Amino acid sequence: MARAKLDPALAQEALDTFHSKGQNKAAAATELNLPRATYRGRYIEAQRLKLTPTVPVETPESKWALKRVELENEIRTLRSTLREVQREEITRESIRKHLFALRDYDPNPPKWMVTPKTTKGVNGVPILFASDWQWGEVIQPAEINNFNAFNIEIAHERVRTLIQKTIGLLYGEFRNPSFPGIVFALGGDMVSGDSLHEDLTRTNAERVMPIVLELVDVLAWCIDTLLEHFPRVHIPSVPGNHGRTSRKPPSKELAVTNWDWLIGQLLERRYAGNDRVTFQIESSPDCYFRVLGRRYCMTHGDQFRGGDGIIGPLGPITRGRMKKAARDTIMRQPWDTMMVGHFHTLIQLDHLIVNGSLPGYSEFAYQHNMPPTRPAQGLWITHEEGITHQLPIYLDEPQPATEKSWVSIPGQ
Repeated sequence: MARAKLDPALAQEALDTFHSKGQNKAAAATELNLPRATYRGRYIEAQRLKLTPTVPVETPESKWALKRVELENEIRTLRSTLREVQREEITRESIRKHLFALRDYDPNPPKWMVTPKTTKGVNGVPILFASDWQWGEVIQPAEINNFNAFNIEIAHERVRTLIQKTIGLLYGEFRNPSFPGIVFALGGDMVSGDSLHEDLTRTNAERVMPIVLELVDVLAWCIDTLLEHFPRVHIPSVPGNHGRTSRKPPSKELAVTNWDWLIGQLLERRYAGNDRVTFQIESSPDCYFRVLGRRYCMTHGDQFRGGDGIIGPLGPITRGRMKKAARDTIMRQPWDTMMVGHFHTLIQLDHLIVNGSLPGYSEFAYQHNMPPTRPAQGLWITHEEGITHQLPIYLDEPQPATEKSWVSIPGQ
């Protein structure tokens, strides 16, 4: 009985596989899932038919050329992945190193904040909480029943009041006080910004860049004045929501796209040669630092939402504090006291400090029927025993107790 002829296509497949596998018959048989004897018969038939391979014949040179192309593609993929992973870090560090010529942060807090040279005669470390200055905002008194007003001139006056009262309260509270330094904490929303609300863009005193430059000078005056009365100044900083450059709050690159972060960098550059001034400008929404054993977590607070007309901001702040404390405990970053800005309502407790604002009561608060608040900032002293003194600083003249006159409408 005559043997059936082999389909030439199968013979061609056997020949092509032989060449694609480096002219290795065993590898070709394995590739085609054929017994070696069966594959050998197909290969011999291809030779009898004088077939030529339809795939490039692999030579040692072509083999290495192909491998090189594969490796180059892999390297490009890895480089792209690495750039994506490191993009935020590279952006932040390149700005600090190449634009501002600043060195890397020291992860350890200044020694004077942790353990003074001697606790004898030391009254503790004062912390001045500066947040929600919203520099550049204009509040028209006629739009809020003449309860408050705010503009650049008033802002300058209130900052002078803030620093003068800080020094006066601290040195007037004690007899021959001794402070190793002061913490000047910047809690975000230092500028009004032009991305958060359209009406701010329209009514701000200036565009944001001139405002930033002016505010840097104002903050430098604050630091210089504090240095006249305190041996050292430490400046932790977090970004707020008014300073962001995007309409919606970002999750990535939150700090490096925020004017608050830039303000901190410009200040650090100004004091780069001054060992008495140290900075802790965070690239995340939270900043952690210790003062004489007390562990602080400072965040702006725009993450906390909700509240009502009865309990005000305490509801969302308390819920947010519990969630943040649980997260940080799991991440082995527990803390004792949380510092929050954003809500423009001064609340000073042992475990929670909510800051006031520089502008005070505004059209936004008035139209949302929020209780009137005075412009205020937090000041307190941290001792080894804990927070020993709460010294709230109010920045305006208290409203008179007399009732406002009513407009009488004549009858018909």
